[in-house]
Amino acid sequence: MINVVLKLSARDLVRGDLASIGWSGSEYHLAVVARQLERARSGEVDYLAVCPATDIPVAKGGVDYRVKEGVGTLWQLAVHPALRSCGIGTFLVEAAEQRIRNRGLRQAELGVEDGNPRARALYERLGYVAFDRQPDAWDERAADGSSRRYETVCTLMRKDLS
Repeated sequence: MINVVLKLSARDLVRGDLASIGWSGSEYHLAVVARQLERARSGEVDYLAVCPATDIPVAKGGVDYRVKEGVGTLWQLAVHPALRSCGIGTFLVEAAEQRIRNRGLRQAELGVEDGNPRARALYERLGYVAFDRQPDAWDERAADGSSRRYETVCTLMRKDLS
């Protein structure tokens, strides 16, 4: 077995990164991310990229400060599929939590799809506690170019950052 150690850094995701994060979703998803980058310029959200020395993102995710007063809401978290279970998701969440603290906030929340037990286990290991469930939905673009509404149920989780 060969162990590889990656030195990671977290920085703002920028428009130039969109061509490198196709692994995170469809072209439609990347268009949504591009719109979120506009919100980041106004300070409504932080959108992070986790990168090794190459400075090419291997994980990305956002923190929305407008969802709930006094709370940073993590969303659109993703790690390159080939690099999952390597600690990169933990690094991403901790970097997002630091951004929340830097704004003087002491609470983070996120929603995890009920059909994603690996992600939920990660969040629980990091100290997030379930407090509610709610339906969620978003538009997706199918392979044939048509649009469809994806519907799911998410468990809402919270962590005190004090």
